[in-house]
Amino acid sequence: MREGGFNLGGEQSGHIVMTDYATTGDGLVAAMQVLGAMAETGRAASELVTQFEPVPQMLKNVRYAAGADPLAAEPVKRMIADAEARLAGSGRVLIRKSGTEPLIRVMAEAEDETVLREVVDGIVAAVERAA
Repeated sequence: MREGGFNLGGEQSGHIVMTDYATTGDGLVAAMQVLGAMAETGRAASELVTQFEPVPQMLKNVRYAAGADPLAAEPVKRMIADAEARLAGSGRVLIRKSGTEPLIRVMAEAEDETVLREVVDGIVAAVERAA
């Protein structure tokens, strides 16, 4: 969010971060913003939350040994770059270390579910080999 200059972000876990109000997910702040939008627009919550068409998403976790850094391995970097190029304009990938356990989180979204599986499985396999 910082890198892109965005003030709104969310995770599959349900965390919603609004950096205009807090630096971490805050359910009460998110709920108040939704209620505020409902009051301001006079629209029901069901209308406000259907603003975009979701695309298929996949998340897989790869455990790695303490001290290992699979994301630094060149084959992993290449696989991620290939995936980003393949999804350009039709999806995205997000690869990151978990902040709480020794896991690499491999998440992708794509319009084509077959391509989505191929991309995620390719990255997971590369990370597993490097881990």
